[in-house]
Amino acid sequence: MENNSTKLIKILNSIPDIRQQGKVMHSLVDIIFIAIVATVAGADDWECMQIFAEDHLDWFRKYIPLTNGVPSHDTIQRVFKQIDPKIFMKCFIEWTQIVADIIKKGIVAIDGKTMCGTYDSATGKKALHIVSAWFSETGMVLGQVKTTEKSNEITAIPELLDILDIAGYIVTIDAMGTQREIAEKIIKKKGNYVLALKGNHPLLHKEVVEFFKEAEDKKYQKAYDIKTYQNHDKGHGRIESRKYYITSNIRWLDAKKEWKKLTSIGKVEYHSEQNGKKTCETRYFLCSIEADAAKFANPVRKHWGIESMHWSLDVTFNEDSKRVRKDNAPENLSVLHKFAYNILKLEKSKKRRSLKAKRFKASGSLDYLEKILSCISTN
Repeated sequence: MENNSTKLIKILNSIPDIRQQGKVMHSLVDIIFIAIVATVAGADDWECMQIFAEDHLDWFRKYIPLTNGVPSHDTIQRVFKQIDPKIFMKCFIEWTQIVADIIKKGIVAIDGKTMCGTYDSATGKKALHIVSAWFSETGMVLGQVKTTEKSNEITAIPELLDILDIAGYIVTIDAMGTQREIAEKIIKKKGNYVLALKGNHPLLHKEVVEFFKEAEDKKYQKAYDIKTYQNHDKGHGRIESRKYYITSNIRWLDAKKEWKKLTSIGKVEYHSEQNGKKTCETRYFLCSIEADAAKFANPVRKHWGIESMHWSLDVTFNEDSKRVRKDNAPENLSVLHKFAYNILKLEKSKKRRSLKAKRFKASGSLDYLEKILSCISTN
């Protein structure tokens, strides 16, 4: 392949190099490309990235010049301390929109995760909290923004929505992000919402709970106009059932005028049994979608897929254990992981192969690594 022949490399070229040019031996794009590819292939720190590139120097030169050889791990680390994370994220979003099979009317789940290893006890610096958007139809990350505390998700979510194209999507957010301003922004950007409703809106929550309780007591009589849908799952010794209730009969709801395009309210009853232990849970939602129970069930179920992404970042990329704390490095490391995560998601030759298994195979097989990178190459 010719140099700079991938979509990824072309996009990375837009990142400004703020280093002192007289002292620069290695191209900024070369360093970032090495870091991304080495992370795909199992390198979990700066030193391992250097070692992987040194061991595969000729192979890397099919993609990037590496005129002065492989950069040291100190050089790689310095670069990731200096890169503007917002620009790096902009590149990530641009690349993802090109390579991902984005389907309008899909589900965009938004949730936060704390990078535990970024906490610095010596300085009192809090751990970095990242709020991410995840696309259920492809299992890929769409974007992220940082905040220093979980409670600041309320301010981070609007920032994330600002950098995403959510037109035609249904956005799902847990109760902390159920805010009037966030609902309004989703609608302004031509999306729809299914927002979890809990005790952080006590009066509204109480009204919705009491409505569904009254409807249940009266056997969901026709006057309540509640649509229902139910599904069951079995697997790994667990039996699960979910029953969904949704209605657009909300003229009585005082808060209707306060929430932009509030169209329906929903309820989900979840029951599971495993090894004789039974679990029951009831959850409530504010929705801008029509009162279609099957359509309501789809975003409610798919929202929790973002938890599998968070789990994968911990288990596959060891994100929580990494002691990266200085300057922009923690946030850029998170973006780096998501680049690798999405690249691995694109390789579908073995649908049941885990991301961890893909990384292991890529670490020992350049043919397989080549196959992974072919997913992001231009024609």
